[in-house]
Amino acid sequence: MATLLLVHHAPTPTVRSLADAVIEGARDPSIEGVDVVVRPALEASASDVLAADGYVLGTPANFGYMSGALKHFFDTIFLEAGGALTDDGSAGGATSDGPPRRTKPYGLWVHGRYDTTGAVRAVQSIVGALPWSQSAAVLDVMGDVGEREKGQAYELGATVAALLSA
Repeated sequence: MATLLLVHHAPTPTVRSLADAVIEGARDPSIEGVDVVVRPALEASASDVLAADGYVLGTPANFGYMSGALKHFFDTIFLEAGGALTDDGSAGGATSDGPPRRTKPYGLWVHGRYDTTGAVRAVQSIVGALPWSQSAAVLDVMGDVGEREKGQAYELGATVAALLSA
């Protein structure tokens, strides 16, 4: 059975509603053969990442950046989860001079009140140095979360889960 790891920071009811919709979509009853594991960003570990076959990440945009909790997640799992660095310490990308690395699918949702650009860019920059590949469009939600946005979140979770289904 494949494992989908959902790592999120959802400190407010608005952001939590998106996380709940992603989780519900990932657990859609028509998707078989996928175990969905949900971890708050401050509780997720490298062993969770290594045990997973795909990922969905979620964060609010805080001051133009991802949440500190999601950044902490990346800081604690990066090297153990296969993150690649260049000689100067910058993100090295998911390929190296050796054989190609197997990539795992991921999806991302970000919620902001005014701007999410920096948060999306920061997450994609870090993930670009992991052996993961973006497998769904980024769900970028601004302002209030209504049924439309919850539906999009559901679809994000279902899409990544379906990619892993047997």
